[in-house]
Amino acid sequence: MPKAIWNGTVLAESDHCEVVEGNQYFPPDSIRQQYFKSSDKNTSCPWKGTASYYTIEVDGETNQDAAWYYPEPKDAAKNIKGYIAFWRGVKVEA
Repeated sequence: MPKAIWNGTVLAESDHCEVVEGNQYFPPDSIRQQYFKSSDKNTSCPWKGTASYYTIEVDGETNQDAAWYYPEPKDAAKNIKGYIAFWRGVKVEA
């Protein structure tokens, strides 16, 4: 089962992930919400739409904008609406 781990803590875990462009996107109900803080960062993808970000906080450590999701993706990416992916040192194990 895929897990997202940072700073020794499991942030998300699910066997219902979607893989897009080599990234595991975790269902919204699979994340441990207490580690996620909304960020003001947004980026744009030509085929997925506008991404929003979360900053991860674990044991007093902060990983700025380390998770992203598409709250309202374009039609081609509807399967990942609200799903969360990770980068910036967050390890995803399958």
